[in-house]
Amino acid sequence: MEQSQRWQCIFILFVAVWFPSLPAQTTTSVRPSPTPTPQSPEHLKFRLAGHPRKHNEGRIEVFYKGEWGTICDDDFSLANAHVLCRQLGFVSATGWAHSAKYGKGTGKIWLDNVQCSGSERSISVCKSRGWGSSDCTHDEDAGVICKDERLPGFVDSNIIEVQVDERRVEEVRLRPVVAVASKRVPVTEGVVEVRYKDSWVQVCDNGWTPKNSRVVCGMMGFPHERKRCYVNNSNYFLVHSVACLGTEVHLAACPLEFNQANATETCPGGMPAAVSCVPGPDYAQNRRTVRLKGGARPGEGRVEVLKGTEWGTVCDDRWNLQAASVVCRELGYGSAKLALTGARMGQGIGPIHMNDVQCTGQERSLWNCRFKNITAEDCKHTEDAAVRCNVPYMGFEKTVRITGGRSRFEGRVEVLRSGANGTQNWGLICGEGWGTKEAMVVCKQLGLGYANHGLQETWYWDGSNVTNMVMSGVKCTGDELSLSQCQQHKTVSCPKTGARFAAGVICSETASDLVLNAPLVQQTVYIEDRPLHMLYCAAEEDCLSSTAANANWPYGHRRLLRFSSEIHNIGRADFRPKAGRHSWVWHACHGHYHSMDIFTHYDLLSINGTKVAEGHKASFCLEDSDCHEGVSKRYECANFGEQGITVGCWDSYRHDIDCQWIDITDVKPGNYILQVVINPNYEVSESDFTNNAMKCNCKYDGHRIWLHNCHIGDAFSEEAERKFEKYPGQLNNQIS
Repeated sequence: MEQSQRWQCIFILFVAVWFPSLPAQTTTSVRPSPTPTPQSPEHLKFRLAGHPRKHNEGRIEVFYKGEWGTICDDDFSLANAHVLCRQLGFVSATGWAHSAKYGKGTGKIWLDNVQCSGSERSISVCKSRGWGSSDCTHDEDAGVICKDERLPGFVDSNIIEVQVDERRVEEVRLRPVVAVASKRVPVTEGVVEVRYKDSWVQVCDNGWTPKNSRVVCGMMGFPHERKRCYVNNSNYFLVHSVACLGTEVHLAACPLEFNQANATETCPGGMPAAVSCVPGPDYAQNRRTVRLKGGARPGEGRVEVLKGTEWGTVCDDRWNLQAASVVCRELGYGSAKLALTGARMGQGIGPIHMNDVQCTGQERSLWNCRFKNITAEDCKHTEDAAVRCNVPYMGFEKTVRITGGRSRFEGRVEVLRSGANGTQNWGLICGEGWGTKEAMVVCKQLGLGYANHGLQETWYWDGSNVTNMVMSGVKCTGDELSLSQCQQHKTVSCPKTGARFAAGVICSETASDLVLNAPLVQQTVYIEDRPLHMLYCAAEEDCLSSTAANANWPYGHRRLLRFSSEIHNIGRADFRPKAGRHSWVWHACHGHYHSMDIFTHYDLLSINGTKVAEGHKASFCLEDSDCHEGVSKRYECANFGEQGITVGCWDSYRHDIDCQWIDITDVKPGNYILQVVINPNYEVSESDFTNNAMKCNCKYDGHRIWLHNCHIGDAFSEEAERKFEKYPGQLNNQIS
């Protein structure tokens, strides 16, 4: 043990022995009941098991009278599956399976000949042969396929192999033993305590191993544990032996021995188990060979891995908590809360690099796990794997709130500020300059998902009587964990005072995500010399460079770089224009309404990043040009229709329509970078803005043009991306 750590542990030992009353929250000495109470049918537990399977399907297993068991497929029906899926937290069932499709279970076959109508609140009230009465074998174990949609308000449980009895371990915490340490966040070390009934009790450290510490640290949001630290205390111990393998994602998954009620000593010769954890380098993505995309909270998202120089996704076949925990720890978080399948964090683009990933949980990187390479038939992006990791508790949600809205997802933003005399008061944020990225940070900070809108004026009911402006000039990148990490004025300066001009947000659990089809741009590019007499409408729409105004109309021509584009929505919510229909602008020249002032920027840049030509493209209309199989179109521009892009659909702009170009009449031959940026002003919320820009290497010889290496902005490694120079003014669309 390192010298400094040894002294630290001695100090903790001294404090715990001589000042046992220091902690603000003391533990309570409690003893368990003499005998466990059998589970009643109303307190059944359910889980999905077996493989291969997705998170919403599997062999149905039920916990009854202290033991997990299965259900026989005799007389099984879709109605039975509906009841069971609802008890698992899904809205309904889409199918069921017989003959142990997901593998044979073990132990009891609890139910047989089950017959439900489908409306029952519990499987226990359906007709059956009775609990434990069956003439089946495990070759007849039933399975269910649930609709991948959760019941509103249902707590998404982490179904793992756990010991479940009256003394089950559900909550675990680290209690700092030094008063000063109890005020620090995150808490990285302390006594291990588990919740028992309404109290917190300790765990005996007899036989305690680093593997146990690894599991506890993972639950607290930390990737690794330090060497053991010892403390002393005299409280009662509920658990006197823990034997983790180190790969578990919850202490409840480890073999535990509970103290008996008549035990004379609860931890003979031992002390409370204490753990010291190593926090990750920071609480964001490490930008190494694994990253998370599309998540609304820190430590969650679609798993993407770097192979060579290109990022790709992971197929969810056999995806489980062990593999997810390897990803989480590799990124500097703790173990995994959830291993999500079925593109629950949105679909990726580009290649799928891994399939059938199998980890022990001890690997340092996902690439050290066993996996299969992908063939075209194996997987689609509808099967992209995702994770939700345990992250250190930072208490960010205590310093901000939203009030006055119709639901908890919207309202005026109020922040907690400390006064000069030490008092804490709530205050408003100046709405001037407030936008989507700032709103994203608030929604993330409060655990409310993504930002639909950042409001510069708010008309919410003023129920809190907070009127003072305490923040102004707030500018965020969108990656911050709290507003306090964003740039802001040192002294509050707000041109419009009053609660009406305070910042507000509307949050949402889902968001859209737009990406451009980069290969299509590369395949369809060409040059056209278009006569001026055919460009009157385009000039009216401001689709030509400024020098066109000096041309000898209608004689001569303009040289146009033309290409087709498809803008796909791969997110989890439809992309809708921010402006309502009442404010859309009719453009008679092209005969349609514009729902956004600027939808995309088309720019040609020099190698050093100077803008040499631009294309201004408003959203001629947002509509579903085409969709993936099984997805129906919802938006079209005809007859003043609703505008938007449905999840799983794309909006196409053919190379031969007006303004689908860059005017390069004044551009000299040379090497350039072609750039397209979608939603450049962040008018509409997206789950991921880093994939909104597409870039290509471009060679122009004065007669012809070639594009190569077209890719989305975050598709390649940082080393490969350095080939494309970073340049100022990427999104301002101003020619230098």
